[in-house]
Amino acid sequence: MVFHKNIIELAKQNENFRQVVSTGKHSQIVLMSLLPREDIGEEVHDAVDQILVFVQGNGEAVIESQPSPVKEGDLVFVNAGVKHNFRNTGSTPLKIYTVYSPVNHPADRIQKTKAEAMKEEY
Repeated sequence: MVFHKNIIELAKQNENFRQVVSTGKHSQIVLMSLLPREDIGEEVHDAVDQILVFVQGNGEAVIESQPSPVKEGDLVFVNAGVKHNFRNTGSTPLKIYTVYSPVNHPADRIQKTKAEAMKEEY
């Protein structure tokens, strides 16, 4: 299967906290939308690399407890085993698309809110 979409437009239109849009054998594309002052939540993926591309808004990457600003057009590569979190520091939703390798979420996962995401296991 081939996924061919305008990922920037998909990310901008996404209103879900997390939505899986394509899952392959070795990687996965997920859209995220963080409300103002919302964060993803501190986490470590022991065996998963994660690439995050910031499409709209302003935020902060916290990598191994070190904060750094992120904005539209920025990319952050998080190696497996690295503690990380991302926060929306702006007044509008922070729109992100992220690539996991290997796959990190069920192929059909849609979590409308962070509260919903916190209830479900990875």
